[in-house]
Amino acid sequence: MKDIKPVSLDITASDTVTTQYWHLLDNGKIQCDLCPRACHLSEGQRGLCFVRARIEDQVVLTTYGRSSGFCIDPIEKKPLHHFYPGSSVLSFGTAGCNLACKFCQNWDISKSREMDSLMDSASPEQIAGRAKEMGCRSVAYTYNDPVIFHEYAIDVAAACKEQGVKSVAVTAGYICEQPRKEFFSVMDAANVDLKAFTDDFYYRFTGAHIAPVLDTLVYLKHETDVWIELTTLLIPGLNDSDQELGKMCEWICKELGTDVPIHFTAFHPDYKLRDRPVTPSSTLSRARKIAIDNGLQYAYTGNVHDAEGASTYCRQCNALLIERDWYQLGQSGLNDNGECLQCGEKLPGLFSGQPEHWGAKRLRVLME
Repeated sequence: MKDIKPVSLDITASDTVTTQYWHLLDNGKIQCDLCPRACHLSEGQRGLCFVRARIEDQVVLTTYGRSSGFCIDPIEKKPLHHFYPGSSVLSFGTAGCNLACKFCQNWDISKSREMDSLMDSASPEQIAGRAKEMGCRSVAYTYNDPVIFHEYAIDVAAACKEQGVKSVAVTAGYICEQPRKEFFSVMDAANVDLKAFTDDFYYRFTGAHIAPVLDTLVYLKHETDVWIELTTLLIPGLNDSDQELGKMCEWICKELGTDVPIHFTAFHPDYKLRDRPVTPSSTLSRARKIAIDNGLQYAYTGNVHDAEGASTYCRQCNALLIERDWYQLGQSGLNDNGECLQCGEKLPGLFSGQPEHWGAKRLRVLME
């Protein structure tokens, strides 16, 4: 990792919390060990993520207890289709990101450099209590990647557990082994953004590498009880070829299993990638067919109006199990145990009675 250009810090150690994943180098710099970027920091420097900084010879988190805002969303917006369908989730994020995606769809948050004084403040206990009060089944750590606010997310998840509220990570999975273990030990579900299936794409368009992401996926599937779903944003001409999608789906089937849901979502020109067109609906349908043809049992389309591609069907008898029109749930073919009413096949995921009906509404929440 190249040295990070110094950034002026308008903060002191009293405004931060100390982190544990770093070590001192022989040249006097400190290496951050949270993610594979391994940023080398001199005094007064931030890492590429912008929220972890070296102050008084330690790496601190500068955004603990502060958020870009809180909203109640449908869980399907994360997107998660097999995790308490139809339920509401209290969503929040902070600022910054440890990837440098040229196509970032949340760049105003993830790439922000002016949010320290603009964020809503909330303690972990406040967030958990507000989620419980508002009837949310879960809290989602989202909008920017929660691995970079590792300590805050973990404390919020612990407070949520005490309230009986689940925790959901929406992440790119770019994190080192030890902090990964600690982070996901308190998560109940994760939607992992598998941005493409070539290292060339990752390097050119995110400034990262694919191997650590694949490692995270294998770890989640085989060494945790975290419910996982995948999302791939399809960008015309960059990561949407039949060959690449086929290889990706083959790998998922082999390494993760055929019952891991995958969501193919539509790109729209944004941030630093404005020379590509909006993803056609036909591309998403084609990707869904490739996934199913390669053995994946639950493939979805997103960011487009496609009721068939958004709905869930029984892998055994093809009965309609959960009807979706955008984020609005309709007909249910499940019993209270998450089993098909026609053939009794169990739908993989986490369910509690019939799907709920929060619907498509989005509600801004203020912390008191």
